[in-house]
Amino acid sequence: MAIHGKKYNQAIEKIDRQRRYPVADGMTTLVTTATAKFDETIDVAVNLGVNPKHADQMVRGSVALPHGTGKQVRVLVFARGDKEREAQEAGADYVGNDELIDKIKDGWLEFDAAVATPDMMKFVGKIGRILGTRGLMPNPKVGTVTPDVGTAVREIKAGKIEFRVEKTGIIHAPIGRASFGAEKLQVNLLALIERLNKLKPASAKGTYIKALTVSCTMGPGIKLDPLDIKNYMK
Repeated sequence: MAIHGKKYNQAIEKIDRQRRYPVADGMTTLVTTATAKFDETIDVAVNLGVNPKHADQMVRGSVALPHGTGKQVRVLVFARGDKEREAQEAGADYVGNDELIDKIKDGWLEFDAAVATPDMMKFVGKIGRILGTRGLMPNPKVGTVTPDVGTAVREIKAGKIEFRVEKTGIIHAPIGRASFGAEKLQVNLLALIERLNKLKPASAKGTYIKALTVSCTMGPGIKLDPLDIKNYMK
């Protein structure tokens, strides 16, 4: 049995673990459980009614959170010529081509997101195994393989996140920091849910959003009511 600290146990006392909270109440309660000395990350786990073993039920995408993530994201761009300058002007932290690929082959991975122009992907593919295992491989499905590298960089810097359903049918994603407050966190959460709804596979049957749980880095999970979520989607 896991042994939790004093603050965690105090946080548990603030919530009803059997209850599915309305969204507003749940987010307000969540903020009160973030008592660490640092600004805790807020995460959400969404259990979807899909079977990821079937290719047509693989839910994957991205969404620009209205209030960002609260994290400074280091963006790398694989590009050549004018696109290098475009990426630099947009605020990319690292821009280049062959030299960056060689550097990554040697073990360097000091970045959080990668963008590539379509013409660079045949070269980026050489390090696909390295990037893929760390969730850093550019992908057209989430907008990180694009000729418009400037827009891609600005969106990522502003708080665009990527998500992908796991084998268990669950999506995990960060939706901000505890310091955002309940209202901004709720807006970010609803933006994610709206995007998930748009990506619902046609072949998925039954209840799509089966369960949602939000939590802060050091705190317990708080269950939200999926039926209440629907009230915000009208």
